Parts: sequence; structure tokens; C-alpha cells
Amino acid sequence: MIAIACDHTALALKRMLSEHLAGRGFETKDYGAHGHERSDYPIYAETAARAVVSGECERGVLICGTGVGMCIAANKVAGARCAVCSEPYSAKLSREHNDANLLALGARVVAPELAAMILDAWLDAEFEGGRHATRVDMYERIAARNC
Repeated sequence: MIAIACDHTALALKRMLSEHLAGRGFETKDYGAHGHERSDYPIYAETAARAVVSGECERGVLICGTGVGMCIAANKVAGARCAVCSEPYSAKLSREHNDANLLALGARVVAPELAAMILDAWLDAEFEGGRHATRVDMYERIAARNC
């Protein structure tokens, strides 16, 4: 199950990526927003990040205007490792090296076709572990000190 959430600026991209994920055989759980009225993205980012951290969802995709706000909000949740990506290479490495469990995208930054390519690179990559696992453990220790 993939958590997916957006703010009011990213509804069209969220719908397109939900269809893309379904086409690849992934189920999604939509954490909002659901309309074009102004919305506060930290609410949706936190809810989706908590679903990922709790294990309710395997990974999450967050979309706002730039992806930055959603990424910042998600990373406030202990255990969330969100990366904002604007091209496939960083998305791939965010999984392989950082075990990113959430991906943030900017609807005003990347075209829909590019967003799908970024998402595919992220989904297809696997965490390499090894020396990278030590660093991911460091992230978790930082988060634990800030709770």
C-alpha cells in the first residue's frame, strides 16, 4: 500500500500518479487533499508520514507546489525519511543510500511525465544497506533525541 497526499495545488498530479501506481499494480490510500479550496499541506504530510512509519502503508508520495513543504513536514515525524526529488537519479539514490520511505514532488516543478519517471525510479530502487545502514541508524538516533 502506498500512501499518497497532496495540497490543493497538486490535485491533478496526485490523481495522475494514483492512476500510474494502479497501472503498476500498487494500491494507494489517499490522505488528502480532496478539493481545490486552500489547504494546509503539513496536515496531509503528517498523516501520510505516520501511516508509513506505523506500517499501515509501505511507502508514501507527497505532492505540493514545490515538494519542499511536504518534505519538511513529513520529516518532523520520527521514522519518516522523506526526499524531495526533481529528477530520477536523486530519487533512485534516496532509496538506495538513504532508505527514503517517502517521496515528495513539486507539481509546479516537474511535468507529469517526469513525475512518473521519478516515481518509477524511486519505486524500483532498493535500499543497499551496508555502510548506508549505519547512516540511516544515525538519522533514527537524531530523531529519538528530538522527541
